Amino acid sequence: MPDKSQRPTDRRVLEISLSGYDLINSPRFNKGTAFSDHERDIFELHGLLPPHVGTLDEQVERRMRALGQQETAFNKYAFLRDLQDTNETLFYALLVRNIEQMLPLVYTPTVGEGCQRFSEIWRKPRGLFLSYPNKDRIDRILSHPRYDGVKCIVFSDGERILGLGDQGAGGMGIPIGKMALYTALGGIHPEHCLPILLDVGTNNEERLKSPIYIGWSHHRVRGEEYDAFVDAFVSSVKRRWPHVLLQWEDFAGSNATRFLARYRDQLCTFNDDIQGTAAVATATLISAINVTGIPLEQQRIAIVGLGSAGLGIANLLVQFMQDEGLSAQEARSRFYAIDRGGLVTEDSKEVRPEQRPYARKEEEVRSWGRPNGEIGLLDVVRHAKPTVLIGVSGQTGAFTEQAVREMAKYATRPVIFPLSNPTSRSEATPEDLLHWTEGRALIGTGSPFEPVNFGAKKIHIAQINNSYIFPGLALGIVAAGAKRVTDTMIKAAAKELVRHLRTKKDKEASLLPPLSEARQLGRAIGEAVGRQAILDGQAQVADEEALSREVQANIWEPVYVPYERRPQPATGQNV
Repeated sequence: MPDKSQRPTDRRVLEISLSGYDLINSPRFNKGTAFSDHERDIFELHGLLPPHVGTLDEQVERRMRALGQQETAFNKYAFLRDLQDTNETLFYALLVRNIEQMLPLVYTPTVGEGCQRFSEIWRKPRGLFLSYPNKDRIDRILSHPRYDGVKCIVFSDGERILGLGDQGAGGMGIPIGKMALYTALGGIHPEHCLPILLDVGTNNEERLKSPIYIGWSHHRVRGEEYDAFVDAFVSSVKRRWPHVLLQWEDFAGSNATRFLARYRDQLCTFNDDIQGTAAVATATLISAINVTGIPLEQQRIAIVGLGSAGLGIANLLVQFMQDEGLSAQEARSRFYAIDRGGLVTEDSKEVRPEQRPYARKEEEVRSWGRPNGEIGLLDVVRHAKPTVLIGVSGQTGAFTEQAVREMAKYATRPVIFPLSNPTSRSEATPEDLLHWTEGRALIGTGSPFEPVNFGAKKIHIAQINNSYIFPGLALGIVAAGAKRVTDTMIKAAAKELVRHLRTKKDKEASLLPPLSEARQLGRAIGEAVGRQAILDGQAQVADEEALSREVQANIWEPVYVPYERRPQPATGQNV
């Protein structure tokens, strides 16, 4: 292991105690054929490696060729996961140099199938599986010295993986993928990142019946036992790492919202499904507004799916509308929220407390509905005439042709965001949306879609991907040593992304910057978040100059550094 006196960003030399097979089998320190002759001498690697001494550039080229030979996106995902578990530096060099090509393979949409088939490809330990039967061993598991350098944790219970539902232990693919982007786009050293899966069982019968399922084969623990397990985990994290960043990921909607409310003032934590999605969706809507010219406070916004993501988007947009002079009540009146039972009204059944601010008054919409009383998307479009349509429902085809064509009657440039992941769960395809709106729609999707040929134009489809936000958010939090994640820090991340929108000057530009710029954006967003943490009194750095130094110190570049053999300690007298 490296000398603890050396920072991970030190480029000079690392002292390593591993040698031979142990060194080659360490993904963090393995260089493969790039070990120098000197390193092969001192670490006893001759004979274990082919004689050619290569470079990182050559290895990237070799792996790109091998990747190109994989026939399916899932095979490419599995290939990259194996590479990550073999040689982290090479894996991240591949990502950073080819981010637009790699992002759909290590994250959405391919990670969805990766979670569904996780048990097929699991080979080597990465991160931690904390299963319910080990609830009394959490402190002991987390206490191992290998985790001393952890600064960031992404964790899930696997219950609501993208739009695919309960994947149990297979949900570990999400924390692993998110942490990979912490490093590739935020620059945070892999040593500081720990993915965790809270395995409380699964209600996915296909997983439970599978003989190769790697998780705890038990139906999900619910109620007080489940809450106690989550609380035991969070409490253990606080004891082990008092200043760690804890990111919640893909919890079921009601759990996601209540856990964030419960723990956000206890430690440095955020929920990317709620807050990251909100930040990138808000920035993309502002980008569309740069094109349409209709001010944000005048938009009428229909949201299909008022779960944790939908609420997060609505709540952040309300804050931005308040900045434009509206009261909170006036801002909320611009929203029409459609959930499982149709338009959310004050008389709707099972309206959760956090949804109630967006419930429409019954007398306002009584004449909108059908004989059964349900008010669907088409009814909302006909009566409310929304200018913006956002989908976070996980329901394929939720944006029907009839509803979209109706919307296009009232909106010159309808703004339509089908955000559900993976691709198979998208509320509509960009191609359909453009044909239904005569090419006038401004479209952003949750999963990547190819450009659409419409008329004589090739229309680029912006991917409203959280990876624009959460890696930089994490970098800023870590660099500032933030004690808490405030709403204004999330807002600062969104505002910084807005600063980089090209639609401010070019109405024909894509709604979002190219993903190839995501690593540079990560640093810019990190600095903006860190500055806001200082203003909010949450930072442990004194000023912006100190913050800039810490941002630089926390950005790791995937390059090989020289190794030397760590001197062995004296073993005492011979017996």
